[in-house]
Amino acid sequence: MKRFETMAELTACIGQEVAVSDWITITQAQVDQFAARHGPFGATIAHGFLTLSLLPRFFDLAMGFPPVRMGINYGLNKVRFPSPVPVGSRVRARLTLLSSEPVDGDGVQLTWQVLVEREGGDKPVCVAESLARHYA
Repeated sequence: MKRFETMAELTACIGQEVAVSDWITITQAQVDQFAARHGPFGATIAHGFLTLSLLPRFFDLAMGFPPVRMGINYGLNKVRFPSPVPVGSRVRARLTLLSSEPVDGDGVQLTWQVLVEREGGDKPVCVAESLARHYA
């Protein structure tokens, strides 16, 4: 796990892959709870939005953020699901810091490229830009 002590240390990584999360195994129970349905893939798969809902967990697994007064998920840009996630797959995220901008209230907005890959897969299962705000 990558740890940052200050926001300046983190924002110095703009344009770099900052961290890679641990693997998470997608289980049938998760899919059932999320809204499993039969589909065209020949096996039960995780819905794209289930995969997307794991983004905060990937960040927790991959890095420790500097201490802040408050952190919020500000939203997403450009979300795509290029490949399915069969039940039993292991997935992880590659986190690249794209930009850092100051925001009112002594904060910073970080834009991350999140590329979720499936172990043994040949293309990503999810690609998204995640926006997070951190307030000192």
